[in-house]
Amino acid sequence: MKNLTDARWIKLKGLLFLVLGLMSSALITLALPEWKTVLLLIITIWAFCRFYYFAFYVIEHYVDGRYRFTGLWSFVIYLSTGRAEDTATKPADVAKVTTNHGSAP
Repeated sequence: MKNLTDARWIKLKGLLFLVLGLMSSALITLALPEWKTVLLLIITIWAFCRFYYFAFYVIEHYVDGRYRFTGLWSFVIYLSTGRAEDTATKPADVAKVTTNHGSAP
């Protein structure tokens, strides 16, 4: 599949994800109109967002500078093997991540 590169289509795709999420949340809330349902739905959405952030950003920037996120499947492979697959990194990037753990240069 060809990569999506047109900014208009990328923005439309993001908007469609938002609409899909809002519609799904509304349908779940209408099907089970209780505060407990809404609260659990909010917690679920928040937790999955945090997991995705952990998978693509935290591992790459704070744990293993050699790892480059290319999708959730690459993250599963990374977790199961302990190493990144087919990552082309620049030595400067690896040195920056491994030597500068949030401290000032």
